[in-house]
Amino acid sequence: MGDGRGRFHLGVDAGATRCRARLRAQDGAAKAEAEGPAANAYVNFERAVEVARGVVDEVLTRAGLSSSDTSCVSLGLGVAGIGSVAEAERFAARFQGFAQVRAVNDAVAACLGAHGGADGGLVIVGTGSAGIARVAGAETIVGGRGFHLGDDGSASRLGYEAARAAMRAADGLGPESELTQRISARFADPLAMVHWAATATPRDYGELAPLAIQAATKGDALARALVDAAAEGVAALVRRVEALGATRVSAVGGLSEALRPFLAPEVAARLRPPLYDPTDGAIVLVGGTLPKVGT
Repeated sequence: MGDGRGRFHLGVDAGATRCRARLRAQDGAAKAEAEGPAANAYVNFERAVEVARGVVDEVLTRAGLSSSDTSCVSLGLGVAGIGSVAEAERFAARFQGFAQVRAVNDAVAACLGAHGGADGGLVIVGTGSAGIARVAGAETIVGGRGFHLGDDGSASRLGYEAARAAMRAADGLGPESELTQRISARFADPLAMVHWAATATPRDYGELAPLAIQAATKGDALARALVDAAAEGVAALVRRVEALGATRVSAVGGLSEALRPFLAPEVAARLRPPLYDPTDGAIVLVGGTLPKVGT
């Protein structure tokens, strides 16, 4: 189409835990959805492209469209791990033949979805974590600097700290607790855990986070300290996006609801439910229409 918009809008939320795609018609009606594995451009750029391409192809097939029909489809991509305009353009360039293609960090797409395309703030608390403030149409991302330098409050960082506590307990250098025992029970011995850690991904560590939440809820003091620290990391992101001018702030991600009871009450009270999900945010990114909330 000459106007570069297309008759369909396809949104992809390529996250560090899973990748989802949704196709909507020009009137906002949902036509098809698909889901795939994790797609993090920071961890593995080529793999992220491969996964995103897979869910794009699948959702088009489910909608009865072929590769020759992509000229009438606008594609929006929210991708975990994209940290610059150059990286976004490099990712978008791998998807040829669409009416238009735009790629952004997944936090940007999630913020657009949470506020239905309007300005606002968002804190993402999943395998990784980040905050974003969208004010006067311009976005500022804070945190989300990757597993080694950021992601405070995330599942990966919480799981990492829980694993470290389990190793200290195994060596007699720290206290044992229900949490450390449950983590240690996953491995034959401390050396096996060391070998696991040598290749463990943020997602691997993130799988330990629910154990910490469960133990903290049951009164495990060590787990509670770790979870409280994670909650404070989330609260710091909330305060920062508010300081940047965001007035309506939401939290999304697999760990966001689990950590809510551990947030300071005044912080939890300021969080508003997201209006739409990150996949619809990617659709908004390329000019798509969303159904009214509740329809």
